[in-house]
Amino acid sequence: MPASALAAGTPTTATSGSTTPVTPVVPPKPAKGQLLLNLAGSFHVNRQPVTVTNRAIRVNGFVRPYAASQVVVVQASVGRRGVYSQRVRVDRSRGGTYGHFSVRFSSSIPGQVSVSAVHAGTVQLNRLVAHTGFAALSPNAGFGSRGRFVQLIQGRLALMHFYIPQTGVYDNGTGLAVDAYHRLRGWGTSHNLDSATVRGLLDETGTFPVRFPSDGKHVEGNLGKQLLALIRGGRVLTIYAISSGKPSTPTILGRGFRVYNRVRGYLPDGMYYSSFFIGGYAIHGYNPAPDYPASHGCMRVSIQDAISIYNWLTYGDVVDVYY
Repeated sequence: MPASALAAGTPTTATSGSTTPVTPVVPPKPAKGQLLLNLAGSFHVNRQPVTVTNRAIRVNGFVRPYAASQVVVVQASVGRRGVYSQRVRVDRSRGGTYGHFSVRFSSSIPGQVSVSAVHAGTVQLNRLVAHTGFAALSPNAGFGSRGRFVQLIQGRLALMHFYIPQTGVYDNGTGLAVDAYHRLRGWGTSHNLDSATVRGLLDETGTFPVRFPSDGKHVEGNLGKQLLALIRGGRVLTIYAISSGKPSTPTILGRGFRVYNRVRGYLPDGMYYSSFFIGGYAIHGYNPAPDYPASHGCMRVSIQDAISIYNWLTYGDVVDVYY
C-alpha cells in the first residue's frame, strides 16, 4: 500500500496487488415528522375548550410518519401540579402512513390544564413535541354566580331547547330553565344545580316527547310534566315550565285547538302577552307562575318567558293539551 494512502487514512481493499477505495456507509438522517393532538369530550365556552373537574376527557394524537416501536409520553398539569402522566404506544393506521394513540383522563384540580406529548428522537424520526390544553371548571354555581361554568350550563340548557337568555349570570331565567329540566327528567321541581343535573346536561340526557308531530307548527302542553313546548313538525324548538289549572279550575284537554286571539301587554286581571286558543283559555305570562298547577285553567308561564312565546305564535297555530 502506498505510504500516501496510509497517511491520508483512506479506506482501501487489497486485491491482486492493487488497492480499491471503500465508500463509507452514512446512516440516513431521521425524518422530521409531525405530531398533532386534538381533544374529544370537551365543550366550548367563548371558543375555548372546557370540561368540569373529575370528568374524563380524551386526547387523541397522530404521528407522521409511522415507524415500528414508536412511543409517546403524554403529561398533563395544572400549574406545577401534575394530574396525569403516561407512556403510550403508537399504533399503526390502517393505511400505514401515520401512527395514532389515545389517552383518557380527568383532572380533580380546577384550572387550566396543560397537556404535552413528546416523541423521543429515534433513528427513524426526530424528537417531536405537541401541546394542547383545556380548562377544568369547578361544577358549583348558585344564584348570582358568574363565570365560565355558568356560561357552560346556560349553553347546555339552550342546546337542549330550554328557553334561557345567555346572560352569563345564574339568574332567575337560569333557575327556570334548570327547573324545567328537572320536570323533564321527572325529578320534581328545583331551581338549583346538583351533580346529577350537571351530569345530565353535559351528557345531553333527556328529551321532550313530541306526541303530535303531524300537527306542523304547534304547541304541546304536557300537563303531567308541567311543560310547554314550541314544536315544528317533530322537532322541539323551545321548552318552558308552566303552571296549569288548579284542581278546581283544570286546564282543558284536547288536540287541535287553534290560536284565535292575541293580546299584547297586560290585561286587567294580570294576564301578560296572551294567546287564546279556546274560550277563555290562553297561554300567557303571569306573576306568580308557581311550580305547581295554580291557574284558573290557562297555561301560565313566568313574565320573562311570555314575550318569546307570544312572538313565536300566530293566528291559527295549533295547541295540543294532554297529560
